[in-house]
Amino acid sequence: MRQVAVLGIGQTKVDEHWDKALKELVLEAAFAALQEAGIDRPDTLYVGNMLSPIVSGQNHLGTLAADWLGLRGIEAAKVEAACGSGAAAFRAGLMAVASGEADSALVIGAEKMSDRAGHDVTAALATAADADYEVDQGVSFVGLNALVMRRYMHEYGWKHVDFAPFSINAHANALHNPFARLHEAITLEKFEKSSMVATPINLLDASPTGDGAAAMILVPAERVYSLPGRRKIIVAGSASATDRLAIHSRSDPLWLTAAYASAQKAYQMAGISPAEVDVFELHDAFSIMTALSLEACGFAERGQGPRLGLEGATAIGGKIPVCTRGGLKARGHPVGATGMYQLVEVVQQLRGECGKTQVEGARIGLAQNIGGSGATILTHVLQAV
Repeated sequence: MRQVAVLGIGQTKVDEHWDKALKELVLEAAFAALQEAGIDRPDTLYVGNMLSPIVSGQNHLGTLAADWLGLRGIEAAKVEAACGSGAAAFRAGLMAVASGEADSALVIGAEKMSDRAGHDVTAALATAADADYEVDQGVSFVGLNALVMRRYMHEYGWKHVDFAPFSINAHANALHNPFARLHEAITLEKFEKSSMVATPINLLDASPTGDGAAAMILVPAERVYSLPGRRKIIVAGSASATDRLAIHSRSDPLWLTAAYASAQKAYQMAGISPAEVDVFELHDAFSIMTALSLEACGFAERGQGPRLGLEGATAIGGKIPVCTRGGLKARGHPVGATGMYQLVEVVQQLRGECGKTQVEGARIGLAQNIGGSGATILTHVLQAV
């Protein structure tokens, strides 16, 4: 297998883009990545997306993107893995280039969510859960995460306020990300007074949805080493794993088995340990998922994830900075695009392009994208060389 590198990146602002169709968001991010890479026609194209058939009434996104990008004739496909669709598309492009089947791959994560009413989007998101045994019983996606959080607090003795540092950190970092949706700092008092969504999850525990797209060009590493200027970023580790779809079917609902499995495989492939990771873009759709991801990836003991936030370890300059561009919580969570936003943001960190939220000396970055409530999890290690 060939080593693969990132040649170009692009992204749109996460927002309510009432004036743009899904394909226009795809074009904006893709053209930015193609321009930075200096490539006119990649060999393959993969689009990560979850909700387009339900929200936009549009499937067949791979071919649609190729058509509108003027790339008719190339191989193109849509990749779907619920909220993990972006990273799943990235892995498809990575495997195409690493195997030698393609010499370049354009990977795009895209989602348009604001064109439907909130209850319709909530119903669409619930399709990531078990339709027969979870959704048909009336539980929403936030409800499932609330059940997990309530059990976690009961088992390990944490209070709801102990999760506040995760949200406060994400919002503080998003202030310096022009592509983030929420540019508003929050305080502990504001967190505590936030309205409840599904007890114990309140509004400031939860990430906002939105519209957006992020893209990347992948090529064999030898095509990048000779380029002057910018730091070269290689994909050092890549893994995907699954768990039982329904939370109640898992042997332990408080342990992200797929996160642990994919992280261990990615670490092994990259030849690193968690202690060597400089920055971690994790999937903080809800604050409970931040704690569970930190534990599964080896940064905290079981049941001790919130302690990292309380001690400042997850902030810029801390032991393991997370969500350095705002995370899902404040950058926004356009679900099928989120995994690609995370990877683009890791590239920015490793290049030294993050301004006031730059992690000094960052050389190894971790990105973990979660589909459903932990049923599909993809972990990638990127490294500056």
